[in-house]
Amino acid sequence: MSICLPYDPVAAVRHLGEADPVMADLTAKVGECGLDPRVDLDPFQELLRSIVYQQLSGHAAASILNRVLGLFDSNFPTPTALLKTADDQLRSCGLSWSKIRAVKDLADKTREKLLPAPKDIAGMSSEEIIKAFSTVRGIGPWTVEMLLISMGRPDILPVTDLGVRRGFSVAYETGELPTPKELLERGECWRPFRSVASWYLWQAASPKFRAESA
Repeated sequence: MSICLPYDPVAAVRHLGEADPVMADLTAKVGECGLDPRVDLDPFQELLRSIVYQQLSGHAAASILNRVLGLFDSNFPTPTALLKTADDQLRSCGLSWSKIRAVKDLADKTREKLLPAPKDIAGMSSEEIIKAFSTVRGIGPWTVEMLLISMGRPDILPVTDLGVRRGFSVAYETGELPTPKELLERGECWRPFRSVASWYLWQAASPKFRAESA
């Protein structure tokens, strides 16, 4: 459930349509924006989940995550509890050694207060947050961008995201994927609601949308 959204999705969609004729057509075809941000998300828990899910199918990753949480009575562990867990135990849950090092690094930096606390994030720019969390092993800008969109940041454009790039190619009928630079330049007119634009581009990349638009 969304809590205290920092922006009005209806106003965001209206802005996109007024700023960009192609986006106006896309939003009309897709309909109401389905983003459901949670401003109360815990960054430690969400980034732990992201590390587990990296390069795995959703089903396989969910199974591994459930086994990891099973070590903690099916709850997300605290950073300290995770650090006290033997690597072999985590390995037995299906985590690779590289992911074990990554989640331990996340837990260590969180415990030592080297990463922004939830209460501090609201007062930070998106660029500052991305830079801070990208210091964690296995966490890059894209992962933090997904976190920020999930937390309700209105103006995030993940220019390296394959789904966003594919959706752009479909909506704008370019015949090829845009480069990150091209996408960044084209998306200037979507400010300050590039997160909403990204969601619509994800819909454009879906097989259902492409089939209906054929």
